[in-house]
Amino acid sequence: MAGPFSMHEVVAIAAGGAGIVLGIGLRLFLGRRARKSPGGRWRGPAMDMLAYLLPWAAVILGTWVAVLSLSKATSQWRSDANHALVAVVVLAATLAVARTATEAVRAGVKRHTGISGSATIFLNITRVVVLAIGLLILLSSVGVSITPLLTALGVGGLAVALALQDTLTNLFAGIHILASGKVQAGDFIELDTGLQGYVVDTNWRNTIIRQLPNNLIIVPNAKLASSTLINFARPEQETSVLVQVGVAYGSDLDQVERVTCEVGRDVMLSVDGAVRTHEPSIRYHTFGESSIDFSVILRAAEVTAQYLIIHEFIKRLHRRYQAEGIDIPFPIRTIVAAPQRAEVHPVPNGHARPGG
Repeated sequence: MAGPFSMHEVVAIAAGGAGIVLGIGLRLFLGRRARKSPGGRWRGPAMDMLAYLLPWAAVILGTWVAVLSLSKATSQWRSDANHALVAVVVLAATLAVARTATEAVRAGVKRHTGISGSATIFLNITRVVVLAIGLLILLSSVGVSITPLLTALGVGGLAVALALQDTLTNLFAGIHILASGKVQAGDFIELDTGLQGYVVDTNWRNTIIRQLPNNLIIVPNAKLASSTLINFARPEQETSVLVQVGVAYGSDLDQVERVTCEVGRDVMLSVDGAVRTHEPSIRYHTFGESSIDFSVILRAAEVTAQYLIIHEFIKRLHRRYQAEGIDIPFPIRTIVAAPQRAEVHPVPNGHARPGG
């Protein structure tokens, strides 16, 4: 008596099951090795792609052997199954390449900028290009002619470009911003409108800026590209900090310079965010209305550190000036009033009398 399954069917079931089991085992093994070896030879785009592709390859191979071992399958059924398996192979390879290429671009952006942020516009473009190429290969592999499709896409692309002028303008403006290297994620910038903050990300339409109060500003890429802006992070993050001070005309200016530089030196050595190696200096520049004015030149490791530096410097300088007897004068205004003159008003009988 014949069993419930023929030999060919048993082989097909065994091949399919073995492919699934092998795929799951490879996925678990490769994933565990990648997690246990951060930064080692098991990490990187190539290893990530293999960890994604090999499990799928095992499942597809097992399914293919199962299909070929079925003796009762017609040639048309086998042909359809072959086309389906080829499509699955192309789809899996496309997804793996898209994922690997995206991670490679992300790593390149991080190395280029030296910061932890990412420019998602490059990631999105990479992902879309790889998926589009994979889709065309997939259609060609299943017997669909892609020449008419490419022609239709060319004509349709022109219509889409005309309808999406603003979107495409922002897209190419974002690419220009990032390709120029003048503004990168992590930079502290100030726009010509006075808005300032850290660049968080540049996507296909907008640049996101985080202000110091932790608010987000969404700026269209085209507007950012055409704006006059200050990038406080380039060519280097260190920045000079100028503090304006005035002393009385009767002050000993040599003493003022010595005391002020001592206070500045103490601030540079003790305040977080100050450049330890910087030597403070002052420059007298104006005979003011009530004081001799000068600038104190300090230095901060980044632009946002200047607020604490100025805060500590003013407190310590005020305390030291009081101890040294150096006067910071109040503004003085001298008001001279003209003397009043008596006015003469006529009276009805023709005599004049003094008025007031």
